[in-house]
Amino acid sequence: MGDVRRQPWLRGCLDAFAAEVRRLGPVLDAGCGPGQVTAYLDGLGLEVRGTDLSPAMVEHARRRHPHLSFEVAGHTELEVEPSSLGGVLFWWSLFHLPRPTVGEVLSRAAGWLVPGGMLLVTTHAGHEDVRRTEAYGVPVDWTTHRWQPEELSRLVREAGLEPVADLRLPAGHDHGAALVLAARRP
Repeated sequence: MGDVRRQPWLRGCLDAFAAEVRRLGPVLDAGCGPGQVTAYLDGLGLEVRGTDLSPAMVEHARRRHPHLSFEVAGHTELEVEPSSLGGVLFWWSLFHLPRPTVGEVLSRAAGWLVPGGMLLVTTHAGHEDVRRTEAYGVPVDWTTHRWQPEELSRLVREAGLEPVADLRLPAGHDHGAALVLAARRP
């Protein structure tokens, strides 16, 4: 999704997330890719680490941000202590998962949060899914699952979290239609 510092609405969501979780505990950037958002959150004073399924992405993140912690792990393989995180971030990292898996991942993430802890999800919005064969100039084979706000909010509530904010962004020059959803563990 490019440099978040050049995207004021998305940057604002990250800033609000950081303000909410700063005193609650460490943050997990699950699906961190090259680590630019992990580094942004670190710059806001959060204790943050990143995980990604791709060893190449984790290596890239480590090269770009050697002072931060990154590890290879997929969302369904993450081992996190219950009630140990102030925040969990899925920044464009759930869209490729099969729809039934997303609810399971959100439920697991809810259990990692301390009471009052925050979840922040950013994903593609829309009605139909899109099969991708190219991304960032390289061949890929995945389906981009687009979500409707109500559908994602329902899964978040079923995971035991309370949605507190959502932002809907129309397609722009750096992204397609997007949805940002913030939720809190009661």
